[in-house]
Amino acid sequence: MNFILRDMTDSDIASVLQIERQIHLHPWTLGNFKDALASEYICKVAELGEKMIGYTVLMQGVDEAELLDIGIALSQQRQGWGRKLLQAILTQAQELGKQRVVLEVRASNVPAIGLYLSMGFVEIGLRRDYYPVENSSREDAILMGLVL
Repeated sequence: MNFILRDMTDSDIASVLQIERQIHLHPWTLGNFKDALASEYICKVAELGEKMIGYTVLMQGVDEAELLDIGIALSQQRQGWGRKLLQAILTQAQELGKQRVVLEVRASNVPAIGLYLSMGFVEIGLRRDYYPVENSSREDAILMGLVL
């Protein structure tokens, strides 16, 4: 089966939300994805054959981009698709003339941090108590960056 990356459309949002809700403790909402599309962020979906397996949202700045969201369906994780999706969006950012890509990741998300480090990202900061977690507590966000 071929891995295909294409632009996200409004009709994709229901499927994207299914994945988002599977993999994130505090998932984006329908409104978040609609706003991202309306704001002309780079919103992509990844398909394997006819099946959507992932998505990503990248916000462009003048000379940098911020990876706002990325996800691979639980059933497709640990197969290299996240790396392939991340590489594709980084290549697009570079083609658009971006100098750097930044992102935030939960301090507890060890698999994602490992992927980002293996792709050349480095830790550039820490946002204390950034993410909500259960029982009204908070979790730190690690800010990471990659020079393209």
